[in-house]
Amino acid sequence: MSWGSELWDQFDNLEKHTQWGIDFVEKYTKFVKERSEIETNYAKQIRNLSKKYQPKKNSREEEESKYTFCRAFLTSLNELNDYAGQHEVIAENLTSQIITELSRYLQDLKAERKSHFHDGRKAQQHIESSWKQLETCKRRFERDCKEADRAQQYFERMDADINVTKADVEKARQQAQVRHQMAADSKSEYSSYLQKFNQEQNDHYFTIIPNIFQKLQDMEERRIDRIGVCMKTFADVDRQVLPIVGKCLDGMTKAAESIEPKTDSKQVVESYKSGFEPPGDVEFEDYGQAMKRTVSETSLSNSKEAREKPAGKSKGKLWPFIKNKNKSPKQQKEPLSHRLNDFMSSKPKMHCLRSLRRGLSLKLITLNSHVRNLIEGSGPEDFSHLPPEQRRKKLQGKIDELNKDIQKEMDQRDALTKMRDVYVKNPQMGDPASVDPRLSEISQNIEKLQFETQKFEGWLAEVEERMPSKSDTNRRSGLYETQNNTTVSNNCAQDRESPDGSYTEEQNSETQVKANINPIPPTTSTPEFDDEFDDEETLPTIGTCKALYPFEGHNEGTIAVAEGELLYVIEEDKGDGWTRVRRNEDEEGYVPSSYVEVFLETNAKDS
Repeated sequence: MSWGSELWDQFDNLEKHTQWGIDFVEKYTKFVKERSEIETNYAKQIRNLSKKYQPKKNSREEEESKYTFCRAFLTSLNELNDYAGQHEVIAENLTSQIITELSRYLQDLKAERKSHFHDGRKAQQHIESSWKQLETCKRRFERDCKEADRAQQYFERMDADINVTKADVEKARQQAQVRHQMAADSKSEYSSYLQKFNQEQNDHYFTIIPNIFQKLQDMEERRIDRIGVCMKTFADVDRQVLPIVGKCLDGMTKAAESIEPKTDSKQVVESYKSGFEPPGDVEFEDYGQAMKRTVSETSLSNSKEAREKPAGKSKGKLWPFIKNKNKSPKQQKEPLSHRLNDFMSSKPKMHCLRSLRRGLSLKLITLNSHVRNLIEGSGPEDFSHLPPEQRRKKLQGKIDELNKDIQKEMDQRDALTKMRDVYVKNPQMGDPASVDPRLSEISQNIEKLQFETQKFEGWLAEVEERMPSKSDTNRRSGLYETQNNTTVSNNCAQDRESPDGSYTEEQNSETQVKANINPIPPTTSTPEFDDEFDDEETLPTIGTCKALYPFEGHNEGTIAVAEGELLYVIEEDKGDGWTRVRRNEDEEGYVPSSYVEVFLETNAKDS
């Protein structure tokens, strides 16, 4: 159906309708623009999220990258970043293919509509003007006819009146003829203009206005078609990125499927394996033989009462460095199972500074340690602060790095050697002597790197020799049991008595614990009194410790320990990195806290 034939009289309504169509295009353009902004903001937020959870450049993240689930998460983050990029593509395509095109089309649409309605209004004004002229001609013809009729009537009255002169009658007749002529002219003019108006009106309503309305109809249909195309493009923009989005999602799925729990569990072993062997079985120790010795009356006759007395009232052993005969605090007895549990699971706790001597000694030790760490870096060059297995890995990694550096230097040396040979054969290309300084420097670098490699290989061989193997586990356990039994037989007779010759139950209990945990044979030398300990109360044991690594103890106030040696803890680490230990009653000192594994007793942990 045509607007021109059906809506010939709806000029104003068509004007409103076409304006509403332009408003709709503007509204749809705004909708697509807001959708594009949403896609841009979404992509930005997705990228920020991916960047936020990307691993940082530190050692912790490098350790985590060894696990399959961490690598899978990193892959998912990278795929998510690509996924965000596809939403940016959507925003760009919406802007270029819809928003920009519609904005340009809107300008043309508004100009075309304005032109068509300008022509329509012009035609409307023309027909209205013709109608006014027709009305004017009609009124003039009507007026002239009335004037002619009045002049004719006046002539007839004058002609019938006998009293009127012949001249007046003639004048009236002439006046009537003039009026009749004017009426005839007006009639002729009105008739011709009426024909002209009818023709213009016919052209207006059947030609001009239908053509204008047809153009408006075509313009409106093109507008609707353009909206349909844009809506299809709106969907196609999303559909175009679906394959790549699907690949991103497939990448995330593949990354998730690559997670291997068994591999990660194996990696945990590789990361934290120390290389130490677990302790062997604890043998039963028979203290019945030790009870056959003759001891003081209080210990044998009243042993039960002594166990039932409060800790503060029982007689304690005499400590070798005490002048005022103050008794050491008595340790509360616990079942052997509790002691073993504490031995295996207890952790060090902080205690206050016991004496001025500790402060002075630790200042000196800590200062030396800090200077050594500043010179060597964050840890010893040979990684001796690490457990054997981790130390072996670090040394092997260092050796691999040095070998790579050596290979690079050797490649440079070979290249320079070839260059020098070319210069020798072709002196015009360069001076062979100019290469010699660089070759000498590379040779020195290779020698240094080889020396470093040999040093680390020596440390690695030392670690591998000292690391226990599964084949000799039973042999070491048997040796440990033999030393244990020997220690028990030697210590039961010697340590049961205090220095003043009296026997105490507390001393006997402490000897039992010492026999259980300390495989070192006791020394028979009498303790010597040191001026430094004259004013200091001898500290009781608060637990035990096992030396994880050997320590030379060259600094003042330290004590040398061997790997695997068991000692008593009399003061734990207060935060300065040193623990105070005792080997026997006259030999004590400080060892690095990282070199020992401390097991505090229950009452010490509770305090």
